[in-house]
Amino acid sequence: MLGSERGVVEEWLSEFKALPEMQISSYAATLHRKKALVPALYKVIQDPNNELLEPVCHQLFELYRSSEVRLKRFTLQFLPELIWVYLRLTASKDRQSNGCIEALLLGIYNLEIADKDGNNKVLSFTIPSLSKPSIYHEPSTIGSMALTEGALCQHDLIKVVYSDLHPQRETFTAQNRFEVLSFLMLCYNSAIVYMPASSYQSLCRMGSRLCVSGFPRQHEKCWKEDCGRVVLDPDFMVQLLTGVYYAIYNGQWEVGQEALDDIIYRAQLELFSQPLLVANAMKNSLPFDAPDASQGGQKVLKVEVTPTVPRISRTAITTASIRRHRWRREDGEGVNGREESVNLNDADEGFSSGASLSSQPVGAKLSSTSQRGSLRKGVSGRSAKDKEISTPTKSTESPRESARLDRKMENAAIINCL
Repeated sequence: MLGSERGVVEEWLSEFKALPEMQISSYAATLHRKKALVPALYKVIQDPNNELLEPVCHQLFELYRSSEVRLKRFTLQFLPELIWVYLRLTASKDRQSNGCIEALLLGIYNLEIADKDGNNKVLSFTIPSLSKPSIYHEPSTIGSMALTEGALCQHDLIKVVYSDLHPQRETFTAQNRFEVLSFLMLCYNSAIVYMPASSYQSLCRMGSRLCVSGFPRQHEKCWKEDCGRVVLDPDFMVQLLTGVYYAIYNGQWEVGQEALDDIIYRAQLELFSQPLLVANAMKNSLPFDAPDASQGGQKVLKVEVTPTVPRISRTAITTASIRRHRWRREDGEGVNGREESVNLNDADEGFSSGASLSSQPVGAKLSSTSQRGSLRKGVSGRSAKDKEISTPTKSTESPRESARLDRKMENAAIINCL
């Protein structure tokens, strides 16, 4: 560690200790301007034998327990590096150099599992109502919402718990280690949009090193670091994948894909089904080329908004409209004495249902088919003549004949539509 970097860290340590309570908010607003501070703190964390490691961990915890959100995020950006160093030292059985980092991780965990009053928190989210439009859907395109709305009104909004109550921990054990670390990664992923690019790089490096250390694939890497095989947990790997997926689309295309491949490699060796499922789904959904880095801001996935224009015309011929025509025709036949109830009605019923044809003999089927074919031709041929007959010049026809011609024209139009 260079003398200039050491001086930056020591200045930061003394500066916060002498800071009055009223100036914490302004201090948090200007902390990101210290460009040399973050790389220097990474150097301290990566060296377990550095004498500044203990005061740095203590100060990071003081920042995290403050009421200022920006100070919490400043500490949270170093979480991937802290986890990597902790697991590396744990695998090497060097517990003595691991004490201050272990205390910092447990302190952040115990702060996050409880609210301001000291009660344990339950992390959950509420499923939104599908009857309200969003950037993903339009209610008009998914049919009636009667059943869904009834369930929501009866049971209020549906709440899904994704992190249940967690007990407080005073020390790490082999049984609770990854329970704590998985929860810490969940907290990191919930604030990942506020993390700088250096934190994304640290996250991807942590994923690669944890998954290949102690395995033959480690010899293919450019980094040479003495580390044994690190035991991993499937839930922790899923949380790791969540952060890596975001980093891939936010400026870390190459290192993110490398971390993704290394996680798949380790999941295949361990036969972890859930990380394999998530990682393969991520890999198969990636584009061939990196996202456009020329656009400013965050590079997020594009979502196509569903158009709100109705896709079916109001005048389109549908099954419902054909049924309305048929009911209207049958009602008209009932009023006029139900005459001519054989020719056109039988043809229409035979066309709309195949069950009646299947129950008839073969000869009957052929004869009925030929009759329907000739009937359609006759109806279509007569439709033009009926139009001429129904002109105002033909004033001598009776009302019954006029109604019968109208029914024939309506039936012909329905058959042509079918």
